Amino acid sequence: MATLMNFAFPTPESTMEFGRELGRSLRAGDLVLLAGPLGAGKTTLTRGIADGLGVGGRVSSPTFVLARVHPAGESGVAMVHVDAYRLGGDLSQLDDLDLDTELERSALVVEWGEGAAERLSDDYLVVRMDRREDDVREVTLEPHGTWASRTPGSTFAG
Repeated sequence: MATLMNFAFPTPESTMEFGRELGRSLRAGDLVLLAGPLGAGKTTLTRGIADGLGVGGRVSSPTFVLARVHPAGESGVAMVHVDAYRLGGDLSQLDDLDLDTELERSALVVEWGEGAAERLSDDYLVVRMDRREDDVREVTLEPHGTWASRTPGSTFAG
């Protein structure tokens, strides 16, 4: 098991900045799974990731369409934003999205994907988020596979 890294972000802007840093480090083939309850800041973090990648399109929760493709921008890496909440564990719908093909040419960010999307790659980063009563977002990074050596923990200031 890789070393877990913990951070606390007191504002939505600091959560976005963390996402920007993470986004700047992503490349095609990267899989990031966002875990946490409603209101924890997963979509806010994804907006930061998209900004860091420089992808096009407005980032919003794709709950009703399941996935949104954001075209590559300055980084040359597209982002696919998936919300697996509605799937309720129905992996056949996840397969129907053909995410393994998208993963070859895009960074894939999956909200509510833990327990299902890990099978897309042995190399993935779980970002666990929670929101305290004082609105501080607590974030734990859990790297798997090559992410254990890639995660630049010192880069992410909280």
